[in-house]
Amino acid sequence: MKVLKYILLVIAFVFIQQETQAQCVPTESVKVCIPKLAGGFHFLKSYEINGRGGRLEKVEYSYPFAKGTMYMVNLCSADGGNQGLVVTLYDAARKQLATSVVNGQQLQAIVFNCQRTGIYYLTYTFDNSTSYCGGSALGFKR
Repeated sequence: MKVLKYILLVIAFVFIQQETQAQCVPTESVKVCIPKLAGGFHFLKSYEINGRGGRLEKVEYSYPFAKGTMYMVNLCSADGGNQGLVVTLYDAARKQLATSVVNGQQLQAIVFNCQRTGIYYLTYTFDNSTSYCGGSALGFKR
């Protein structure tokens, strides 16, 4: 009986350890992303992108943008790249304004010059990603 309990305990420990290793830690990605804002941009907000192992097709956040302000959105994974993470910017009417995929190339950042004050949406999706985990930093300059 003691041997059976020991075996079950070891099996449970192995499953818990595998689950822990597979978890997304977007905080590390955000720490990498913030210093990558271009010169003149001031850090505004960070976003943790957790696709929960591919179960979520997209992660979305909203933020109020101000007319006459330029915004930069960086993308990062814990290793400093963006590993299939894509950001798309939409206005309040859900019209696409910018994306980090241009002519099939994935960019690590987008820059947007806001012409109208209002709520904007940042939608993060995963394109050929294996990690479904990352972070993003939003910066501004006037």
